[in-house]
Amino acid sequence: MTLVPKTTDNHVEPTPVLSAALVRSDPLLQLQYKTQPPSGPGATRCLSHPPELALRGIPVLCSVCRARRDWLLINHGRNVWVRCRCGNQWLESEISRANFDAMITIPHGTTYPSVEQGLIALGFDGAFAGTYLG
Repeated sequence: MTLVPKTTDNHVEPTPVLSAALVRSDPLLQLQYKTQPPSGPGATRCLSHPPELALRGIPVLCSVCRARRDWLLINHGRNVWVRCRCGNQWLESEISRANFDAMITIPHGTTYPSVEQGLIALGFDGAFAGTYLG
């Protein structure tokens, strides 16, 4: 899971594609490849949202534990999910990708090897069910 900066209209020259064999054989290229933040349509981005969240004026409540705040918003492609600390997660059609992009204020975030590891590191794996950390 990662926070990826918003896209810009600046023209960027494409990075040359390196062969997998070349990357495997060169430790410096391996490090460079591993430290590049994921981007593009396949990237999953997360955003912590500690305060209450109201959609169309109605406060969001977790249907499992009835929490009212301390959410994790997850964006993948055009979809945005809301995740509670108890582990409950749902697709939220009221939050568009444009809304998600507008909420991002941190240009660079932490990159995790997988979504599951990110959920654990951020405390949204269910271990903190019933607890507000924000």
